[in-house]
Amino acid sequence: MPVSTALVATDRPANYLKQLVSHLGHKADARLTADDRGTVTVAAGSCVLAAHRGGLRLIATAEDTERLAQVQDVVARHLVRFATEEELSVDWTEPTAGPDLEILDRVVDDYLLAHCTPADQPLRELAATTREATGNAAGMQVSHDEGTLLTMLTGLTGARFAVEVGTFTGYSSICIARGLAAGGRLLTCDVSEEWTAIARAAWEQAGVADRIDLRIAPALETLRALPAEAVIDLAFIDADKGNYPAYYEEIVRRLRPGGLVVLDNVFLGGRVLDPAYQEDHHLAMRRLNDLIAGDERVESVMLPVRDGVTLARRR
Repeated sequence: MPVSTALVATDRPANYLKQLVSHLGHKADARLTADDRGTVTVAAGSCVLAAHRGGLRLIATAEDTERLAQVQDVVARHLVRFATEEELSVDWTEPTAGPDLEILDRVVDDYLLAHCTPADQPLRELAATTREATGNAAGMQVSHDEGTLLTMLTGLTGARFAVEVGTFTGYSSICIARGLAAGGRLLTCDVSEEWTAIARAAWEQAGVADRIDLRIAPALETLRALPAEAVIDLAFIDADKGNYPAYYEEIVRRLRPGGLVVLDNVFLGGRVLDPAYQEDHHLAMRRLNDLIAGDERVESVMLPVRDGVTLARRR
């Protein structure tokens, strides 16, 4: 359980942050980032420092609790040493595993859904059919508020050609297709005939089947077969996580200026925030999240929507 936080009460959080980063920069990888934030990376793990109105917030991470304790000790010891004009107290929370983090409180969840444009009959029936037909896999379907967001983003971008990677039973496809400009088309990619059969019926019921082209094939093959020019207005990636970096690259190079790519599940249930998780898809998502944040081809924002949603807009 290798994530722990502390809020150090002080009126000088930015000063201590800069002192700590400057001092530890001689012994470790320590650097200042934007918005009064900094990172310190030592052999045992890392700590993010952020200056807030109420003090200095610390977020320590490591691969196990022993290494986490070492990170906590290094940061707290040096921080207290710098405080010559006041007595600082660094009280760390108990270590928490990434999947245990409450990314969306249940009360907030309910309030969000209660204050979103309600789902119509085709979407309600599709959600019920998906639960009955797919069991535990039904969790792969986007929530209604996220689907509404997709419709809104599609409309706001004026999209005429959209691409979806990962169809499942077609809920997000309906939401995107409904936002397309007149004459617009959605190309959606999946490998499951069984699940997309449910999608096809739902598209007919929702009246959007004539706007959707389904390709049953590995998505990378479908994407690489597209013209090399900037032809995509909007893309939604919600498929196998290990291939996210490859999907992103194939899409961004074909995204028109002002076009938007939306990536779902960028938190991986909190596991991407927890360095104890080292499977291939965890590593791939961390690399992609870092890449997008520094990708000069796009401007991006990561939102705490459901399991994390990143929006990247082509410059």
